[in-house]
Amino acid sequence: MTLLSARDPVAPLSFDLAPLSRRRTVPHTDWVLVLVALTLSLIGAVLVWSATRARLEDAGQNPQSYLYRHLFNIAVAALLVVVTSRLDARMLRLFGPIMYVLSLLGLAAVFVVGSTINGAHAWIRLGGGFELQPAEFMKLGLIVGLAVLFAQRAAHRGPKAGIAASDLGLALGLIAVPLGMIMLQPDLGSAMVLACAGFGVLIAAGISGRWTIALLVIGVAGVVLALKAGVLADYQLARFRSLLNPTSDLQGAAYNVNQAHIAIAHGGIWGQGLFHGSQTQGAFVPEQQTDFVFSVAGEELGFVGSTGIVLLFALLCWRGLRIAASADRTGRLLAVGIVCWFAFQTFQNIGMNLGLTPVTGLPLPFVSYGGSSMFAQGIAIGLLLAVRRRASGA
Repeated sequence: MTLLSARDPVAPLSFDLAPLSRRRTVPHTDWVLVLVALTLSLIGAVLVWSATRARLEDAGQNPQSYLYRHLFNIAVAALLVVVTSRLDARMLRLFGPIMYVLSLLGLAAVFVVGSTINGAHAWIRLGGGFELQPAEFMKLGLIVGLAVLFAQRAAHRGPKAGIAASDLGLALGLIAVPLGMIMLQPDLGSAMVLACAGFGVLIAAGISGRWTIALLVIGVAGVVLALKAGVLADYQLARFRSLLNPTSDLQGAAYNVNQAHIAIAHGGIWGQGLFHGSQTQGAFVPEQQTDFVFSVAGEELGFVGSTGIVLLFALLCWRGLRIAASADRTGRLLAVGIVCWFAFQTFQNIGMNLGLTPVTGLPLPFVSYGGSSMFAQGIAIGLLLAVRRRASGA
């Protein structure tokens, strides 16, 4: 497109609109990521409804109450996605330390005003039937805090300087403090996610091979010392023993897993149909709306439906890694940490439903019922979108 200059009618002014048109075609929002997270959440709403409606109706309560609460949690999480996705790079640098400190304060508050649920002193009752689990937000706080730490250190020394021992020591301190507080609750599942996400960020930050091996050795030694020192509660040790010998205590530590196995086996290839699973509608599987929600999918949606859920999680993690690949250093570390969190927690939850991993009380991301987990995951998706938006130049 050309326009004639008023000063020089002969000399044209040129405007190349091609770059502008190209910029408009670049999507600033990863809609695949958003739709996958939303789909998993809505599948979770149906599964939670199926797992709770008969039990609530038998108790004379509203059979849709868990469904309404889950949908409310989804709505709040969606709002958090929108708000968090608008963070720019400067706000993200501020958000990291603030999120980490607030999460630590939440963990500290548990020891003062917390309540014990299912053997873990990890909850704060807010009234009106609402509860807060600070450990869920600590997962995100640690990831963002580590990402900002390594990015700022690299900015001071240069991107090719590598990770100094002081940086690694500081990062391990940031991991150790919340990890120790969570183990005192004790919440083994959240501690495992915290360690995995922190390790993923360290690997993405570029720690050397010898430091990686050293950390793995230290981690194994720490697990052995925790077992020897009696850090784990008796019921947690019983769960590990039942993993090694599933038939040893069918009416005790292995009861939940055994009932989940029966439910999944009943599902077959195509499932028994929504609201028609005998194990689910008979409420034979404890905590089926949270820890064992995957057994509902296995029984009522069958192998095909369960595989579809697994594939959705794989797609979610792949989109997160795509965002990491195109991001700057802070965004890359943040995205990798979130993907490690989602991937490990998904593996752990599905694994304990199948008897492949010990029962640790971890919910299935986006699918299980729970406000704290849903809100933290909503913020995580929003941060991934913020990283994506920055990488696209929006």
